[in-house]
Amino acid sequence: MTGKDRAQLRKQANQLTAIFQIGKDNITAPLIEAVDAALKKRELIKLSVLETSALSAKEAAEQLAEATQAEVIQCIGRKFVLYRQKEEDE
Repeated sequence: MTGKDRAQLRKQANQLTAIFQIGKDNITAPLIEAVDAALKKRELIKLSVLETSALSAKEAAEQLAEATQAEVIQCIGRKFVLYRQKEEDE
């Protein structure tokens, strides 16, 4: 992914609201499944990390990206954006 592509995705992500929150339970299997389903439907999603979480936003983003084969587009404060291109056969 080029820098230009990332910039375009960051621009699109500015208008998004966080659809998932990571709290004291951190990253669980049901959360991974829900994020995976959201990425299949939307491609680009924003998540937030609550103060009660032991994870930083960067740590949570990296773990979820690895678990869902997504890319971390942006991580600012307690929010982060993940992207995964839709598969052609869907």
